[in-house]
Amino acid sequence: MPTFALRNPFLGLVSLIYPPFCAVCARSIEAPEHLCASCAEKASRLRPPFCAKCSQPFAGAITGSFVCANCADRVLHFDAAISAYRSRSVVRELIHNFKYNRQIRLRHQLGRWLAEALEDPRLAGRRFDLIVPVPLHPARQRERGFNQAELLARALHRHSGLPLGDVLQRTRYTTTQTQFDRSERMENLRGAFRLRRGRNVQDLRMLLVDDVLTTGSTLSECASVLSKAGALSVHAATVARG
Repeated sequence: MPTFALRNPFLGLVSLIYPPFCAVCARSIEAPEHLCASCAEKASRLRPPFCAKCSQPFAGAITGSFVCANCADRVLHFDAAISAYRSRSVVRELIHNFKYNRQIRLRHQLGRWLAEALEDPRLAGRRFDLIVPVPLHPARQRERGFNQAELLARALHRHSGLPLGDVLQRTRYTTTQTQFDRSERMENLRGAFRLRRGRNVQDLRMLLVDDVLTTGSTLSECASVLSKAGALSVHAATVARG
């Protein structure tokens, strides 16, 4: 009488979340990884020296704290914005595939990289009352099918145990920021966010979350809304720094 091996249905579910191949080079890997060792090594960790305010890296030999030209001539409403990696090579490719090619499973890898931002001295040991994802306009979220910042914030919530709060709302549909310079980004975002009705952030320590920090304009606008609503402090964490 023939015998049949019983297939574990859990393995099929795991393979959907963690396919057994590298997300970049398609080399065979094992769960729960998304990258092979070779591709993982290409992820460029952000290391000092960098701007104390926005984490913009600097190639020179600076040993002390400094503020870059991106921050020096304008008001940024967050206390500091911390990124774990540079938006280059493997990191940029994973973020692009997650955000635009709907490879939602990559949130697990990106969430791990985001969690590394909490190890930065500017965040380590701080108390945060709420993780706040940068919101998308409802029309943009329908187009994309999800809010990448919200998925990353959930991943950080699972990693850190910090409370997660959907307290911000995007009220104005804005054109994509990718082709704008710094001043155009700031003008494009002016008045685009507000506090959701019934939400209270008075005296709370907030941690804003997004996928990439480029000029800091989006995070600054969100931080401004939270600060005006009474938040005690607003820091930000992103997976990558553009």
